Amino acid sequence: MTINTSTTTSGDGTTIAYDRVGDGPAVILVGGAFQHRAFDPRTGHLADLLGERFSVYHYDRRGRGGSSDTAPYAVAREIEDIAAIVAVAGGTAALFGMSSGAPLALDAVAAGLDVPCVAVYEAPFLVDGSRSVGLDYEQRLGALLADADQDGAASLFLTEAAGVPAEMVAGMHGAPMWPGFEEVAHTLVYDARIMRGTVDGRPLPVDRWAAVRIPVLVADGGASPTTMRTAADALAALLPDTRRVTLADQDHAVDPDVIAPVLAEFYADAFTARAASARSSASAGSSASAGSSASADDR
Repeated sequence: MTINTSTTTSGDGTTIAYDRVGDGPAVILVGGAFQHRAFDPRTGHLADLLGERFSVYHYDRRGRGGSSDTAPYAVAREIEDIAAIVAVAGGTAALFGMSSGAPLALDAVAAGLDVPCVAVYEAPFLVDGSRSVGLDYEQRLGALLADADQDGAASLFLTEAAGVPAEMVAGMHGAPMWPGFEEVAHTLVYDARIMRGTVDGRPLPVDRWAAVRIPVLVADGGASPTTMRTAADALAALLPDTRRVTLADQDHAVDPDVIAPVLAEFYADAFTARAASARSSASAGSSASAGSSASADDR
């Protein structure tokens, strides 16, 4: 499948790089921690699969891969980045949020972007009291990054935020992927900002996504830790229009060949429903206009 690579400019002048594959209604893939096009072939494969039915935009979040960065950071700037891709896509697009990209995608909807539907996979909320991220995690992460300790920042994220056992993280240091973790470790504090208020072991904030009234697919993997299940259940309970699915035998590194058909069906249903609603509104408007004209003629 042909991949068209380009860039666009966000509201604060940051360059956002993206690949576009396929033709059809637009879908934007919003990655989680560490993810960007050059380091994430799994999402690239997902883009190819969805590109059989949709125009898929796979972009590098700011500070990663081909995208630049502009200080100071704010979650609102990342929402502007998504808005810039939506504009390139024609003004409206569905979203897929992976991991910490899930709350970012929901934030974009809550901010008023023209999004007909959003799908999220394993937003790493901690809501059941079994585990929580320390209140000073973001501060400690920032201190490591201020000392240019990318290695330490990546290790802290993996052990404390992601819950990976320390001995396993120690074994990862010599793996081929570790330099890729270090390369974008400075953006981990961005994900920490996005996750604020959702990883302290308490219920999700009820007001953060109160404006999200569109269809939302909330998915998790059947082989993932219980915290992912309770997180997905909590999010689904909070939103008014959800489709809740658990993908058998899948964990956080979901197989694109497994999730792609689920996403495609959900997006197709949502785009069809929106088109039908638009036709119905247009028909009602035409009928009302005709009725007004008839009344005027009677007078």
